[in-house]
Amino acid sequence: MVQHRFRQATPDDAQALHDVERAAGVAALGHIFPPGMYPFPSDEVLAKWQAALTEPGVRILVLDDDGEHDRLACFVAHDERLLRHLAVHPAHWGGGLARAAMDVAVAEMDDPRLWCLADNDQAIGFYEHLGWTRTGRRKASDYSPFPDEIEMILPRD
Repeated sequence: MVQHRFRQATPDDAQALHDVERAAGVAALGHIFPPGMYPFPSDEVLAKWQAALTEPGVRILVLDDDGEHDRLACFVAHDERLLRHLAVHPAHWGGGLARAAMDVAVAEMDDPRLWCLADNDQAIGFYEHLGWTRTGRRKASDYSPFPDEIEMILPRD
């Protein structure tokens, strides 16, 4: 089994976090946010990362990319209870990085929960495969056209 070496992100990683989120979002969410109609909200996403990197209680773990792609291969951000963000650069999809990032984050969390776009079948399938379940709660996402998100929890024994 490959041991991935995640490190704590620093403020210098804000742009790289943005870049991975953009690459993954454009590749996976075009059916929810058509690029011609809803361009990627670069300024808002970069500001979100800059704020999260200094927010007390938030852990942002990153895995550096040793290849020729973006500087980061993947990231996961969480606080004590909420998995805030998880993304893998599309060049690394299928390599087990999402599961590795999830394992690291969940090990540090109490009563884990997350919000996922309701129409993101790929992510929901991944979470359900790992044992997450839907709570039935919904809310509007932060970005136009504000599609629904669903809440999921990871039951613990």
